[in-house]
Amino acid sequence: MLKKLNYSNSLLDSYGRRIDYLRISVTDRCNFRCTYCMPERMKFLPKKDILTFEEMTSLCVKFINRGIRKIRITGGEPLVRKGILDFIKGLSLYLGNGQLEEITMTTNGSLLEESANQLFENGIKRINVSLDSMNKERFHKITRRDNLDQVLKGIYAAKNAGIKIKINTVALKDENIDEIPEIIKWAHSENFDISLIETMPMGEIEEDRFNQYFSLTDMRKILDKHFTFEESNYETAGPSKYFFIEETKGRLGLITPLSNNFCSNCNRIRITATGMLYMCLGQNDNIDFRDIIRTKDVKLFDKAIDIAMRRKPEKHDFLISEKDQKPAVNRHMSVTGG
Repeated sequence: MLKKLNYSNSLLDSYGRRIDYLRISVTDRCNFRCTYCMPERMKFLPKKDILTFEEMTSLCVKFINRGIRKIRITGGEPLVRKGILDFIKGLSLYLGNGQLEEITMTTNGSLLEESANQLFENGIKRINVSLDSMNKERFHKITRRDNLDQVLKGIYAAKNAGIKIKINTVALKDENIDEIPEIIKWAHSENFDISLIETMPMGEIEEDRFNQYFSLTDMRKILDKHFTFEESNYETAGPSKYFFIEETKGRLGLITPLSNNFCSNCNRIRITATGMLYMCLGQNDNIDFRDIIRTKDVKLFDKAIDIAMRRKPEKHDFLISEKDQKPAVNRHMSVTGG
């Protein structure tokens, strides 16, 4: 019988924000090489450094016991890791007894077709799918992979399985800006929510992010020529500011880490596949939970998470203001988990 855990001890940081959302990266590996995310010859972590799924489950359960109510599975691409479906099935037990509100996932969609039904059966009812272009040539240029058809098949397989889908599209200057209105129309025609995201200065890549960055403030000016925006009270556990689009009858989220810092209501912490806890996506401060989880010392864990709450910063320091600018943090997004 599943042990009933006590999660009344809610996590509060120094700014009074309730932290109830954990994003855990199960792998830094990915089968795509998106130009804004990583170089083609990406150096991945040695497998020996990655937590086992047993260790990840133990870590998640301890965080649930401290007040985490929502968990997002991320990567890299989480579906490339063997055993991921069983890991999710194990976590779903905590959905069954009400200790977790939801388990979600972020994916590039390339492996969804074969796993969608099992994801739904294992408790995943909502996913984010990264899709930056619906043009095959552009998709290939951005991801360095010719997988658009497979991604679309995966999206529709997830839809047919009963999973609610949100599309995540990174606005890339001179790459996909002109296409974004049509992506929004397509997403809403399929009853998908969609969020637009500004590229983030994380990790060294082969291109200059100054040449990629496009402010969503400027994107909004373009979209205002196509759509009528209405304020929306809709919220998820993520950082999107949502609007209702009159013409398409759908929701559009804007994620603006650079043009309009979204940190005031941050409720998130992130754990890498190696067990490093990052209190902020855009800061380097971290606590190594791998050794702590292996000691099986609950008091040591509780002490470490209390320290993390005190050290969680007010906001990140992302900035893309000039050419050849060094990234805000050296680690890639795939290491931390999106």
